[in-house]
Amino acid sequence: MINFKNAAVFSVVFTFLFLSPYVFANAEPQALVQSVASKTIERITKDKTLIKKDPTHINTLINELVIPHFDFNRMSRWVLGKYWRKTDKAQKSAFIDQFKNLLIRTYATSLSEYVDQEIKYLPFRGDLAKGDVTVRSEIEQPGGFPIPINYRLHNKTGEWKVYDITIDDISLIANYRSSFAKHIRKSGVDDLIATLADKSK
Repeated sequence: MINFKNAAVFSVVFTFLFLSPYVFANAEPQALVQSVASKTIERITKDKTLIKKDPTHINTLINELVIPHFDFNRMSRWVLGKYWRKTDKAQKSAFIDQFKNLLIRTYATSLSEYVDQEIKYLPFRGDLAKGDVTVRSEIEQPGGFPIPINYRLHNKTGEWKVYDITIDDISLIANYRSSFAKHIRKSGVDDLIATLADKSK
């Protein structure tokens, strides 16, 4: 699994996802990322007291506002790699659910430790017409080098969806893929699903 030393940085990765699906569908990815980041910081600040009283409020925010903007089918196919083809329909569905829960828990932990950091946006890469782009940004670190964070999005049926995030040249999907592959080789897909389910509990 990914182990980010700076939880605050990890939380910033997902700040751009807290916007309505209508804005998400119509805005260019670059403008979208910048707009949502601003609104997310505002939302976290506004709910700070509520989050302190009820930490599970973050889970609710993520589940309602962030998760809909991920393409979990594509992410799950990529993260399981060759093992995706070896799973049946029920296993695929169960894995997607538990992988989603894993990310919710990870985001909740990170967001609970959120601190404001300056985000610098760089020109995006890719072709809008082809529906696949990389939005690039840097998180400024006081007294240190900025941390590059790239968001890979594709346009799915008229709606931009995130399918991978790269932090300091480390891919979220690649890291989970390596970890899950080791588990599957040792214990199988069903055991991986059960392990993720146990952690959710």
